[in-house]
Order: sequence, then structure tokens, then C-alpha cells
Amino acid sequence: MRLLFIGDIVGRPGRRVLAENLGKIKDSLKVNAVVANAENVAGGNGITKNIAETLFKYGIDAITLGDHTWDQRCFESEIDSIENLCRPANLPGKNPGKEYVIIEKDGFKLGIFSLLGQTLMKLKANCPYEAADRIIDALKDKCDAVFLDFHAETTSEKVSMAWHLDGRAAVVAGTHTHIPTADARIFPQGLAYITDVGMTGPWNSCLGRKWDVILQKFLDGRPRSFVMAEGDERICACIFDIDKASGRSLEISPFVYPPFPRTKSEAEANAPCENIGNSDEVSQ
Repeated sequence: MRLLFIGDIVGRPGRRVLAENLGKIKDSLKVNAVVANAENVAGGNGITKNIAETLFKYGIDAITLGDHTWDQRCFESEIDSIENLCRPANLPGKNPGKEYVIIEKDGFKLGIFSLLGQTLMKLKANCPYEAADRIIDALKDKCDAVFLDFHAETTSEKVSMAWHLDGRAAVVAGTHTHIPTADARIFPQGLAYITDVGMTGPWNSCLGRKWDVILQKFLDGRPRSFVMAEGDERICACIFDIDKASGRSLEISPFVYPPFPRTKSEAEANAPCENIGNSDEVSQ
């Protein structure tokens, strides 16, 4: 079972790069299923039902969310009608929306859920570790493997969750900070882990927003509107190979398309690479 997980999709540029490239990426890498975090997909803040349905048309099978879940007006009245989309499972219980979803591919059932960290996050959330135990128990007789998108600010919360779920989940993939980390690994009992998958959107930016505006705020401290950026759109994702028999991960491979420039000439050219199937285009 080969799963592609796409990191935080940011605004129209993130949607555009997926519309243009996701189909050929799936074919080239022989991906069975695609999950994406889409909490920033609507202008950089939140999601709508129409946009969710558009993402499904691109070839995404399930959508997870984070601390911007409710940023779009009226989404709370739409969320229950969207199949294969789940909000963080540790939001207070009266929140609408699904706590998890299950997708089936070739007879293999994958349970998917997301959680919020509790440090430096805008939404109130209950203990993520207790919520993880509850969802894992709910899923254990319903699916063959479990995937968690842990949407958190601190690295310590994320890696602690990996140790907490090793042997009980196939994947803990971190999102929220928008910068890919270099710690992709398999834990002792078969859990695949990465602290942050990264951002899908405009990299001519600061985390998807116009970099000069944010730089000025750092320089003088005055409040400003963080405007969506454009340009240098890339897909940051991670590939997980999950053993169908055991429900444990066999391999994890971070993936960036087009790859980030590694030399001055590459940065100047900023040209997309066409042969996405080549191994040297998977940033690890």
C-alpha cells in the first residue's frame, strides 16, 4: 500500500500546482492513495466545501485539517456533508465534523485522523495523547492500518506522539510549520514518522505569505496583513509504503516537486524538472 501525504496546501498557488501535477505524480510513483492537509487552502485560511470537492477531483482521497478549520464563514454548516474530510479529533466534542475517516483501496482499509498540538495554537484543543488513544481504539476493528496527521507547533509534541503510537499506528506525519524536516524514519515497531512534511504552495514567500511584509514586521514590530504570495509553486509531500499484512510501515520517503534548487545556477534558473520518476528528485 503506497500512500502519498501532501503537506499544508496554501491558497490558489497550492491548488494550481496540484491541479497541474498530481495526476502524473500518482502515475509515476504508483501511488495507491492520497491524503492531504488542506486547512490553508482557501486564501491561506481554512477551507470550503466547494474547494474540498475540487481537491477530490484532482485525485485526493481524504482531507485532514488543523487550527484554521473554522476560518471560512459558514464552513461549520458544510463540514458534516463532506465525505472523507475530518477535523482535528481533539477539538471539544460539540464541534461538528468527523473525527476520522476510513478509505479503502484494493481491499485495504486505512483509518485517517488528525490532532492539534496544545502549545502556541489558536484553537482550544483537548489532550492529543488521550484523543489518540480513543481514536486508535475506535479504529482497531475497522481498518488495516492507521494514519495520523499531527498538526502542532512544537517538535517535542510531535516526536512524543510517535513514541506514544509506535506499534499501534502506521504513520505519524507532522504538519503546521510549513518547513520540511530532515528526520524521516521508521520507529522500532514499524511506525513511519516525520516532524513536518512541509508546505504545498508558493515558495517565493515566507510560509506562503509575501516575504517582504513579514520581514518588515520583524524589523519594526508593527502589525500588517499577511498577504498570499505567488510564484515558485512546489509540492511538499511524503511517500509511505505500508505492509498490507501487518499494517506497519516499511519505508518513508520525503518528496518535493519540483525539487528545491541546491546550487546558485539552479536557483537562478528556477526551472521545473519534468522527469518526476527519477530517484534524484525525491528530497530525503
